[in-house]
Amino acid sequence: MFDLSQFDKYREDNRREVKRAKGGLPDSLWSTYSAFANCYGGVIILGVKEDKDGSWQTTGLQDADKLRKDFWNTINNQQKVNINLLSDKDIQIYQIENNSIMVIHVPKAKREQKPVYIGEDMFKGTYRRNWEGDYHCTSSEVRAMLRDQTEDTMDMKILEDMQMDVFNMETVHAYRNRHIAYRREHVWEQLGDEAYLERIGAARVLRMDNKLHPTAAGLLMFGDEYKILYEYPEYFLDFRELLDPTIRWTDRLQSSSGDWTGNLFDFFFRVYGKLVKDVKIPFKLEGAVRIDDTPVHKAIREALANCLVNTDFYLPRGIVIKKEQDGIIMENPGNIRTGRSQMLKGGISDPRNKALMKMFNMIGIGERAGSGVPDIYSVWKSQGWVEPQVIEEYAPDRTILKLSFVPEEPEKVTEKSGRKKVAEKSGRKKVAEKTKEQMFLILDRMQPGNEYKVAEVAEWLGVGRTRTQTLLKLLIAEGEVLATGATKMKRYMLTE
Repeated sequence: MFDLSQFDKYREDNRREVKRAKGGLPDSLWSTYSAFANCYGGVIILGVKEDKDGSWQTTGLQDADKLRKDFWNTINNQQKVNINLLSDKDIQIYQIENNSIMVIHVPKAKREQKPVYIGEDMFKGTYRRNWEGDYHCTSSEVRAMLRDQTEDTMDMKILEDMQMDVFNMETVHAYRNRHIAYRREHVWEQLGDEAYLERIGAARVLRMDNKLHPTAAGLLMFGDEYKILYEYPEYFLDFRELLDPTIRWTDRLQSSSGDWTGNLFDFFFRVYGKLVKDVKIPFKLEGAVRIDDTPVHKAIREALANCLVNTDFYLPRGIVIKKEQDGIIMENPGNIRTGRSQMLKGGISDPRNKALMKMFNMIGIGERAGSGVPDIYSVWKSQGWVEPQVIEEYAPDRTILKLSFVPEEPEKVTEKSGRKKVAEKSGRKKVAEKTKEQMFLILDRMQPGNEYKVAEVAEWLGVGRTRTQTLLKLLIAEGEVLATGATKMKRYMLTE
């Protein structure tokens, strides 16, 4: 995140922040420390100011050694900061043109350490990073971090005020049939329904009355929607099929419609069937039996299960699955517990709802080894499709997975396409080479028909919001990009 040789190229963004620190440690340093720790980590550079054009200029430090000592004294004071995530190697002093600067590397906090906050009130002192600035977390965001701290996930909670009659028994029996089909002659096959529900984690005995009560996972998986709302007021499942641009949607399924159960089990299988309905299946035989399950089918199953088991059902806006002409978009409330980079690497499984994950695993759905998302990427690459996108949003927390069925164009074809026009036009206007490269990158990542926020485009480029808006305005002037929506809801897309 910081290389002295790249100093002149850096700009403030969601991973870098500069502060003058002429009179000592600035108060804003600590809100930035909290914001970086609660997001992706980042670097804070003291002794540097940002000019109007976004470039950096060194201002120097009066006494770098004293500043470093003051920093360590403050960060180890729990009345100022609740936790120190740093070690000696995370602070470095550099010399640039006779000016000293201090670079502080702030790591991303583990979920067990969040929230990282300043002062003695976590609800007033917790921050997150919003590209070039720090914003105050809402109480719901802080509570979401607290829920993620424990090893017992939120879906393991025993619902003391509910009885076993909250379960929709048709859904329970449908689940049992799938379990039997997947694991024939399983030892639980002969159990009664209540004993079976206890074994799979859908119910647990409450010590106070020594009776079985549903768990949160059992309610979500097998309950009726109106009963689920008693525990999760924000619970909402929404599937939209958007295949005809002339109408709002061609098919829709909502948990609140009242004509089906609205629970996770029924939603999964109803939606999965709709998602794979148009997936081309190569003709393949195993003996005399045709095999209709392809790697693409398995990847879509994995993605849908991953979306459900990693949802924070206490957060607003619910789960939204969109099937478009050229792809699938899956959105769920909640950030990524392992972090986006670790999720893309794989190897660590840390679902937000472990009991739900277990239930899906028992019927052959989901991946516990932490390789689910990398496998999805691998399948998409083998098909020659555009690489999937994983996007994290905050306020409120939300994770978005975009799966495109658009073929990835070879580099030579890309250069000969519409982007050649941009090069010619930009060349005539004597646009800087770096600006042209960034414009090409934006056009290369945008998919026809999809709309993008400034924050998404800024993440591709690794630059700030202001710089990204400047590039988008250039592309609009060139006729390559369109802007839609009002100021706060503005989106950008490729022209026809």
